[in-house]
Amino acid sequence: MTSTSHHHDLRAQLEHLTTEAFRPELSEIDRLPTAEIARLMNGEDTAVPAAVAERLTEIAAAVDAVAARMARGGRLVYAGAGTAGRLGVLDASECPPTFNTAPGQVVGLIAGGPEAMVTSVEGAEDSAELARADLDALALTADDTVVGVSASGRTPYAIGAVEHARALGALTIGLACNTGSALAAAAEHGIEIVTGPELITGSTRLKAGTAQKLVLNMLSTITMIRLGKTYGNLMVDVRASNAKLRARSRRIVALATGAPDDEIEAALAATDGEVKHAILTLLADVDGPTAARLLEDSDGHLRAALAAAKG
Repeated sequence: MTSTSHHHDLRAQLEHLTTEAFRPELSEIDRLPTAEIARLMNGEDTAVPAAVAERLTEIAAAVDAVAARMARGGRLVYAGAGTAGRLGVLDASECPPTFNTAPGQVVGLIAGGPEAMVTSVEGAEDSAELARADLDALALTADDTVVGVSASGRTPYAIGAVEHARALGALTIGLACNTGSALAAAAEHGIEIVTGPELITGSTRLKAGTAQKLVLNMLSTITMIRLGKTYGNLMVDVRASNAKLRARSRRIVALATGAPDDEIEAALAATDGEVKHAILTLLADVDGPTAARLLEDSDGHLRAALAAAKG
C-alpha cells in the first residue's frame, strides 16, 4: 500500500468514528463569550457518567474476572497511547498509596515509555510490536490481566497489547469510546463507552478521556474492594508514608473501632502502623502477632479475620 493510499484509508476510517465526528453547530465556538464556552463544555461533560452507566454490566463482569486472577497473585496491566496511556499510568501509580498494593501489582504501560507521559512520542501508538515488547518485559502469565485503552478503539499499540496478552492466556479487557471497535472485538471483555463527538473535533482527551478515567477508577477500586483491601468504605490498607496519611490512619482506626485516642495510638504502635492489624487488635482483643497471623490466614480480608477471631 502506498503511503498516500494509506493516509487516505486512515482518513476514511476516522470519518466513521463517532469520537472524531465534526459538529457544524460548534464551528463558531471561538466567537462565543468565555462563560458560554464553559457552559457548553460543562454540558457536554454531564453526558459522560450516563454513557458509563450504559455499560455497568460489562464493567462488573470484567471486575469479577480481574479480582479472581489477582487473588491468585496476578497483575493488572493497563496499556494505551497518549491520553489513554497517561490515564492508565495515573491509575496504576495511585494504587500503592491507596490500597498498599505491591509495586508492579498494577502497572501502566504507555506507548513510547515514560517520556511519553510528558511529551508526545511520534509513531509509538502505531506499533503493535512495541506493545508486545513492553508486555514481554513484564513476563506476562495467565493470571495477569491486560486492559487495552483507546478512545478510537483502533490504536495499534492497545490492540497489539490485547492480542498478545490473549495469546499468552491472560485475561483481556478492551476499553474504547466507539461501538464496533477492533479493540473490544480483540478482547475477552469489550467495554465500549460511547461519549459522542467532542467539543473540539477529535480531541478525545475531553469526554472520552473523562470516561476512561471513570472506568479505570472503577476497575481498580472495585477490584481492590473484592480483594479485601477495604473494610466497608474505609481504606484500611493505606500505607502511612507521610503526616497526612498517619493522621488518616488514626482516623480510619477510630471510625472502624470507636476506640479512644490513647488505645488507637497503642494499637498502631503495636502493629507497626498497619491500620488493618491495629483494627483487628482492638475489635478482636488480640495482640499484634495474632492479628498478623489471622490476616494472613484470611488472605488479608479483615471481615474474614474478625469472624475467625470471634470463631
